[in-house]
Amino acid sequence: MTYQETLEYLFAKLPMFSRIGAAAYKEDLTNTILLCDALRNPQSKLNCIHIAGTNGKGSTSHMLAAILQSAGYKTGLYTSPHLKDFRERIKINGKVCEEQFVIDFTKKIQPLIESIKPSFFEITVAMAFEYFAEQKVDIAVIETGLGGRLDSTNIITPLLSIITNIGFDHMAILGNTLPKIAYEKAGIIKQKVPVVIGESFAETKNVFIEKSKLEQSSIYFAQENKKVTTINYTHHQLQVTIEDIFSNKSDDFILDLTGIYQTKNLCTVLESVHQLQNQGFEISNEQLKFALKNTKKLTGLHGRWELLQNNPTLIADVGHNEDGIRQMLQQLQITQYNQLHIIIGMVKDKEINQVLSLLPKNATYYFTKAQIPRAIDEVTLQDLAKQQHLRGNTYSSVNEAINIALQNASVSDLIIVCGSVFLVGEIDMLLVNESTIS
Repeated sequence: MTYQETLEYLFAKLPMFSRIGAAAYKEDLTNTILLCDALRNPQSKLNCIHIAGTNGKGSTSHMLAAILQSAGYKTGLYTSPHLKDFRERIKINGKVCEEQFVIDFTKKIQPLIESIKPSFFEITVAMAFEYFAEQKVDIAVIETGLGGRLDSTNIITPLLSIITNIGFDHMAILGNTLPKIAYEKAGIIKQKVPVVIGESFAETKNVFIEKSKLEQSSIYFAQENKKVTTINYTHHQLQVTIEDIFSNKSDDFILDLTGIYQTKNLCTVLESVHQLQNQGFEISNEQLKFALKNTKKLTGLHGRWELLQNNPTLIADVGHNEDGIRQMLQQLQITQYNQLHIIIGMVKDKEINQVLSLLPKNATYYFTKAQIPRAIDEVTLQDLAKQQHLRGNTYSSVNEAINIALQNASVSDLIIVCGSVFLVGEIDMLLVNESTIS
């Protein structure tokens, strides 16, 4: 099979959560264990960092990977979903895995695919472990897909566990209260493995503390150790001052991930780096700052309050749940623009009404959809939006919506594409005038 034929086989053969939703979710680790047993357990050969959370785990994973590779470590990075190319899920030092590896791996385990019928995610997790072991990475940063306790990635024993935050998402699967969701995320805490908690609340903190006691794991709350004292967002650049609460020492950082919500992720990353340094990882302050200033370049991360064009300003943001949209609205408060245009598409299993209720009433809306079965159609989304007094027209694709928005917007306007990772992934960059970015 060619690379394209291999992908078509995987997409057609395996249930894929990003396309069909909860029907693809397997509530146990059996298939992943069977796959990795057949591969002689490549995950047991890896040093790993394991990252879960409702929001921020992707950005946190990429920042940590950038820091580790800047410090000279051969760094694997497993994340999901991908935006453009499947291989974005599996990278080493910012470079995607080879097409031939995907072809050979799929051919090797094809009999097992036919017999145990794993999910798409279970296959990609095993593929990542095999690739990182084969390439002999020094460290692998592993992002969970959904939840934690029953996530396919949760067969690893990492050097460090990280939980970025807890919010309402995938409630039909993870539970409809914050403590229930926290319990699922806390499932990545392992015996005597330190854990960093990025953001917690009174109703989730004890869940993490109890689980860490049970596992005899040291627990560190980033928000109790690090504090943001200054934020400066100008010309699409984010400058942040962080104070170490115990030493009262402050340091300045420049991030190329410019969403204001990255300040929370930064505190989580800095605390995590401190814990890695305690385990013997040599990471200098210069390497740390360089990596944070160049995370997108080093790792290829896209879609986090990403500037695609100026005059008018066009931003892509993968915020898709209640917390993610709140963070986007916080960013809007410090962003200068004349008129706001919001291009939005969502998937059926999100809390759509809650998200729509948060959005500004005075924006011009462009309702659209990603080209996947799981997407809610644009007319239904428009009808739901009308109930929240949001007005706009419908478009069959994100690129049609962008094209019309660019025609409608003045040079001082702001256009945001949001609501779904898959929507952002379908943006055609040929529509975007990159030369206008300063």
